[in-house]
Amino acid sequence: PAGEAKPQVLRINLHSEPPTADPGLAEDTTSGAVILATFDGLTRIGADDKPELAGAESYEVSEDLKTYTFKIRDQKWSNGEPLTAHDYEYAWKRALDPKTASNYAYQLYYIKNGEKANKGEVSLDEVGVKALDDKTLEVQLENPTPFFLELTAFRTYFPVNQKVVEGNEKWAAEAATHIGNGPFKMESWDHKSKMVLVKNENYWDAENVKLERIELSMVEDENTELSMFENGELDWAGAPWSDLPTDAIPALKADGRMHTKPIAGTYWYKFNTEKPPFNNVKIRKAFAYSIDRQSLIDNILQAGQLPAMGAVPPSMAVKDGSYFKDNDVETAKKLLQEGMQELGITSLPEITLSYNTSEGHAKIAAAIQDQWRKNLGVEVKLENKEWAVYIEDLHQGNYQIGRMGWLGDFNDPINFLELYKDKYGGNNDTRWEHPDFKAKLNESALETDQEKRKQILADAEQILMDEMPIAPIYFYTQSWVQNESVKGAIMTGLGDVDFKGVYIE
Repeated sequence: PAGEAKPQVLRINLHSEPPTADPGLAEDTTSGAVILATFDGLTRIGADDKPELAGAESYEVSEDLKTYTFKIRDQKWSNGEPLTAHDYEYAWKRALDPKTASNYAYQLYYIKNGEKANKGEVSLDEVGVKALDDKTLEVQLENPTPFFLELTAFRTYFPVNQKVVEGNEKWAAEAATHIGNGPFKMESWDHKSKMVLVKNENYWDAENVKLERIELSMVEDENTELSMFENGELDWAGAPWSDLPTDAIPALKADGRMHTKPIAGTYWYKFNTEKPPFNNVKIRKAFAYSIDRQSLIDNILQAGQLPAMGAVPPSMAVKDGSYFKDNDVETAKKLLQEGMQELGITSLPEITLSYNTSEGHAKIAAAIQDQWRKNLGVEVKLENKEWAVYIEDLHQGNYQIGRMGWLGDFNDPINFLELYKDKYGGNNDTRWEHPDFKAKLNESALETDQEKRKQILADAEQILMDEMPIAPIYFYTQSWVQNESVKGAIMTGLGDVDFKGVYIE
């Protein structure tokens, strides 16, 4: 009958099993999607890409811009228990606690003594976050941080329930024990197969959440995912949770069904700079310079990506123009010879390029393998691993060249550069560290003149590209298809879709 309401159910594919649903430990977009649905920070990024008040109902900032005082709104955990300012204090200190071993702890270094506490130099009691009472959270920062309200919308800043966390170390691995404060809560988690989220009736803004249920499949094959979409089993296929099959892109573009949006993200290869031959900067540069990025985009990616000739994406670039030339084979050959002489070798050791399971990553790796063979005369072996194993191997340094992408966590270039500040920083993996690079990043934190700060960050990026612990390949666009009845799904400039505003028409 006319006017009958559609069931408010959204069906999407997560591509792979989320490694965790714990905001203090999550470091990947798959886990991030589940956490954004099931938790709420002090702020949440709105439709205009600006932070809006969420868990906080108001805030004040001191004159020196270094102290924020948040008033926490009345809210409950998904199990009905009251949520207080103490939950935020506990969560932030827990992420900074070296025992927690959070790879994202550095995101909290903007807080006074955050870095020192994480490195075990001061106690957690000295960290600048304190619940003054159940409704008041005081935060002291190291320096004025203009993007702080964007940071509080990021998952490492989300609260966790102390009693739940301390009562069961595996609390975030099963639906039965997972407790959040977001628009949705976890109803079931059938590992490596399916997860179901349902509307959280205890959410402070529940009246504005329209979806009753979100069904998340975990199908790794992009062609199967697209077939499921075409058969009406999914309401969405492709980014941000997965990818469209590269072979299907021309037809989807021609039909006018494909949505594409440039986002703040860079696809790069990381070098393990502690293992020969990539402990030599000239050899790293030879491999980076001899990639033909434009041909990858034209022949494989086909979705308007841009060749990455630096680390920071165009939407927050600190320099006009490129740091090096695409497909610069002559320079690459020369550098390879010089690098091998410096290492005292006449032939390269066996080289392996690793990537996680995905049709797109496999095609890119095969194309670059071919380019290295033709341009440098180097044979490279390809190695494919399942995501959770792959990311752990990268962190442990069990690789030579490894694929990774980085999507901005907040809208500032520091987010792409600070990854490589510390040798053992949570998301570095290259084991590269440089005193001048570090000094520039520290200097940028103290510079209040935005133009001067931009120049300092450009100088830092120059050092990174001169040293080349990473080979940038392309700047991301997100491409997807969606059912016309799905409304309110707004993709942010950082590439997230927040289910909170989504409804079925």
